[in-house]
Amino acid sequence: MHKNHLYRVFEFAAGLLFGIGLMLSGMTDPGKVIGFLDLFGNWDPSLALVMGGAILVGFFAFAVAKKRTSTFLGGALRFPSHTDIDKKLVIGSLLFGAGWGMAGFCPGPALVSMADGQAKALVFVVAMLAGMVGFELMDRFLHAPRKAAAAG
Repeated sequence: MHKNHLYRVFEFAAGLLFGIGLMLSGMTDPGKVIGFLDLFGNWDPSLALVMGGAILVGFFAFAVAKKRTSTFLGGALRFPSHTDIDKKLVIGSLLFGAGWGMAGFCPGPALVSMADGQAKALVFVVAMLAGMVGFELMDRFLHAPRKAAAAG
């Protein structure tokens, strides 16, 4: 099997495992997210437990990964080099959090829920994709010319 095909198999398996984990933990239910954010009402701490488990797994996974120079399949292992907290990061985080709180979905659970046939998830995914396309168009036609003019 060609190396790129092998990567795709592992990517698919990782995504499938993630989706199954979301379904089993109940995180595809927007009510879980809304319940977690309802601090003064009927608070549901289950999302905090799932997040804590993910942080724990991620902590050890990154500790192992930082000691490596290549992936387990031999590819280049790259970590983000940009670590500054800038305006784009803060605004993006606020928009993500507001959308997550209003809809009860973030991208991963929304895709799993959409595949499960939830109409609300389909609406969320379509809106998410429209926002992504809108951002790309805005960045390409508004910000890129300004950046080019400032650099030149």
